[in-house]
Amino acid sequence: MPQIRLIGADGEQIGIKSTDEALKYAWDMNLDLVEVAPDAKPPVCRVMDYSKYKYEQEQKAKLARKHQSTITIKEIKLRPKIDPHDYATKKGHVVRFLKNRDKVKVTIMFRGREMTHPDRGRQLLLKLADEVQDLGIVESAPLQDGRNMVMMLAPHKNAPVTSPADAAPEPESDAAAAPAPEAANEKAADPAPAGDTT
Repeated sequence: MPQIRLIGADGEQIGIKSTDEALKYAWDMNLDLVEVAPDAKPPVCRVMDYSKYKYEQEQKAKLARKHQSTITIKEIKLRPKIDPHDYATKKGHVVRFLKNRDKVKVTIMFRGREMTHPDRGRQLLLKLADEVQDLGIVESAPLQDGRNMVMMLAPHKNAPVTSPADAAPEPESDAAAAPAPEAANEKAADPAPAGDTT
């Protein structure tokens, strides 16, 4: 390459130089000339301590791998016609996972004729994503995968930390927990048959 665009050790733009001039410049500073943008016109080279640069790049890659290994993927499975109470419970799990900095794979399972209405599953997934948008983002939009539809949620970088109160499941309403009063009274109010008692 007859000419290159030269960048100094501190990131300053030195300008267009011949390769020989650039090499001499780097040698005079006891540094290396490293090509950083070979596809540019002219190619861009930077003056640097290559061994130090290589070490820093390895440390960054190591840190990235370490961070990557701490990410856990949890899975929640739903049905297209899920009961509202079940939906609230599952949503509570999703909230807890996102607060724990976990990714969440949400799967809608279709059976039989439900396969003919994939839009119901998609609407349910998007509804869930909308309701937890303050904690997580849609990393992978709803996608049909055989008999399932899958969406991936990832926590926000600034998602709040879980507190013990948040981790507790939502109690069921009194109406759902208590038996129906009519059914209880029917057993108790069974009138005795009329007739003589001997």
